[in-house]
Amino acid sequence: MPDRVTLHQLQHGEAPVPRRLLASWQRSEEYGVPQDTVEPVFTGTDDLGSFFFECGNEVLVELHRTLANEPVSMMLTDSDGVVLSRLSGDHSLLQALDDVHLAPGFAYSEREVGTNGLGLALADRAPTLVRADQHYALNLCTFTCAAVPVLDPTSGRLEGSVNLTTWSRSSSELLLALARSAASNTMALMLARSTGRRPRQTPRGQVFRVEVPRLEPGSGTVHELSDSWNAGVAQAERAMASGHIVAAIGEPGAGRSTLLAQAARHTYPRDRILSASAPAPTDVQTWLGLWTPELGKDHTAVIVRDVDMLPTWVAEQLRDLVMRSGGTTAVPFAVTAERFEDIPTALAGLVDTVIPVAPLRDRPDDVLPLAAHIARRARGRDVVISPPASRALQNYGWPGNVDQLSRVVSHSASRTDVIDVAGLPPEVLAGSSRHLSRIETFERGEIVRVLSSYGAPTMADAARELGMSRATLYRKISQYGIHLPREG
Repeated sequence: MPDRVTLHQLQHGEAPVPRRLLASWQRSEEYGVPQDTVEPVFTGTDDLGSFFFECGNEVLVELHRTLANEPVSMMLTDSDGVVLSRLSGDHSLLQALDDVHLAPGFAYSEREVGTNGLGLALADRAPTLVRADQHYALNLCTFTCAAVPVLDPTSGRLEGSVNLTTWSRSSSELLLALARSAASNTMALMLARSTGRRPRQTPRGQVFRVEVPRLEPGSGTVHELSDSWNAGVAQAERAMASGHIVAAIGEPGAGRSTLLAQAARHTYPRDRILSASAPAPTDVQTWLGLWTPELGKDHTAVIVRDVDMLPTWVAEQLRDLVMRSGGTTAVPFAVTAERFEDIPTALAGLVDTVIPVAPLRDRPDDVLPLAAHIARRARGRDVVISPPASRALQNYGWPGNVDQLSRVVSHSASRTDVIDVAGLPPEVLAGSSRHLSRIETFERGEIVRVLSSYGAPTMADAARELGMSRATLYRKISQYGIHLPREG
């Protein structure tokens, strides 16, 4: 085996290694990971019923059939680096992996065992190959590992990784390509089975923008909102006024960045608000390059959206850009994420105040004021929303939160002067019901439309228009959980 590469050699350029690997070694040292051995934590495999595991395992089983006689171990891990499954036809390789606990149920994150293929792939959210003595722990140097992160194609959330491990003496030229292919096939299978939902994409043209002092960026001003929303804005204002770093936590589209922007505009009325979202992997270097000149300007506040989507090394560079050497922030700084525990450690340690932002389904009193505001913005003037349409909007669960409400109302307002149930999509008319087939969704929507219309004052009239008996209509109303009052 070649001589052991040391951290000193890596830091001083004496070993030809990628910058990402050097950063990982430095983090491993800071975590206090021992170099002589690995002692991963056994947590068990709790995610074997997940959608990701179902699709990923199917892909790896098929790959295993073609590589059954090769000295390669194929694994799935969750987003925390816990090994969920392992396949290999090489018994000596399996025994060696058991010796270092690279086995189902054990956590192999970078924080647990130092630099390794799957740990670094998850930390940086990038395809990774770690060869032989590039591993931080000595007893992993007999292996070469290739790992590729897997993102949920509909939400963009990190689900886990595909990891292929072989002996360090074996050729690794195709290992990363195979791991890429398996991860890609897993995401494609997840998308194909995800009932036609579209994958989350980074919004082009809105990844990085500067808002000059004016009304809240991207939102306008809506003051007639629920007490929970206004309390969140007030809490963020107080924290910002005290110089605290704030994290708004909640579902995508719930208004996390809008809440922070409103609070920042009230707290720093003269400041520019620099608002950035996590970039696509190909845009990372350009994205980081935009920060330096902007952060040097006076009266600037910063909001970074979706920091849970940032690779670890990007989060570390961002931290270094916004923090002074004395440990204070160079500018007012706030972030958003879906869950606090998914914020990279480099940024999570800076957060002083965490503000939960409730999803729109838990803020029904906000639906109509927001809908009126969105319609006014789309048409440039007030737009009437009929009582039946208002009830349908309030009764819907809005899984896409305010973003979905904005799309629905903007589309309707662009076509008519009065938003009525006829202009709303079937899924909104289907209310908060779950697990309906397309036919059931359409049927429920038709019942809601007819019951909400002014032309069906009685149940008999509604049943006649729908082509069913009154008894059947009453049964359908109960079955679909319809609670809309009729217009008398």
